[in-house]
Amino acid sequence: MPASYTFDVFSSLDGFGSYGGDGDWGGYWGKQGPELLEHRLAQYGAEQRMVFGANTYREFVRLLDPATGVEEVGDPWVTRMTRLPATVVSTTLRDPLDWPGDARVAHGDAVDVVARLKEESPVPLRSHGSPAMNRALMAAGLVDRVQVTIFPVLTGQSGTAPVFRGAADFDLELIDHRTLDGRIQELVYRPTRHG
Repeated sequence: MPASYTFDVFSSLDGFGSYGGDGDWGGYWGKQGPELLEHRLAQYGAEQRMVFGANTYREFVRLLDPATGVEEVGDPWVTRMTRLPATVVSTTLRDPLDWPGDARVAHGDAVDVVARLKEESPVPLRSHGSPAMNRALMAAGLVDRVQVTIFPVLTGQSGTAPVFRGAADFDLELIDHRTLDGRIQELVYRPTRHG
């Protein structure tokens, strides 16, 4: 049986994965709380393989650099995520990668790489971020779950990286949901291509 694949992404309520200002919001928009952090640590505590696109990998490497001063990257779930085995899909990066855990480059088209990983991996696959890569994987029918964690912010003026811009049309079956810290919504869907 093929390994399951989860596209895990943080989003503002208006659908942006990040913000473009020099403000104080950061990756969690300043809304993370103890319940979210504990829940994320539990999710990343399970055996699994991470899958990143090259751009997301590069962003994580930048954020993990102590010189950047980004505080939330020190959260235990992020540390755990970076210690999980990882595949980075890229046409430009080369091994060895500058990554705390076991990470390897897989050259080629993301659809081909992930289709092969789904057949060969003995553990579930998860991708945190990498929206462009994951939109292509969704279109190819390779994403089993879309996990969207919605933070209670609108970033209409400063939002960048729209999570689903350019995605194909999908019907979404809600398979799990929860409220964390009384304000953050985690929604888990099973996507089915519409039409």
